[in-house]
Amino acid sequence: MKNKLSCILLVDDDEPTNFLNQMVIEELGIAEQTRIAQNGMEALAYLKKTGVGDDDFPLPDLILLDINMPAMNGWEFLESYTNLPAHQKANVVIVMLTTSLNPDDRAKAHEISEVTGFETKPLTVDKLQVLLEKYFPEVLA
Repeated sequence: MKNKLSCILLVDDDEPTNFLNQMVIEELGIAEQTRIAQNGMEALAYLKKTGVGDDDFPLPDLILLDINMPAMNGWEFLESYTNLPAHQKANVVIVMLTTSLNPDDRAKAHEISEVTGFETKPLTVDKLQVLLEKYFPEVLA
């Protein structure tokens, strides 16, 4: 049986983007669950519910994080994320998934130790496979 990620958390305020990203994830059959947060605040609220024995809130293995969102953008999320307890961040891979082509955003992302990758939208099967090969090779085995 193919290994799967427990959970992927999509953090993006654009519903069509979330729908398409979910379709790509489902096409590859790589995750038990896909969760969606519309902004950084929702993502933090979700993460704070993980690791407390509630199976309804599995810790994501992968977070695909947009930059530009209302309420709390991706950068603000990352600032707050660094203050979460270790068990709510354990082994989570965070990849910025954005429309931004600004080289300053890419450079800023590379300076943040919690960010492991930076990709431009749209998410495609090929881009997701490259991420899996790099960070979760056991899923493609």
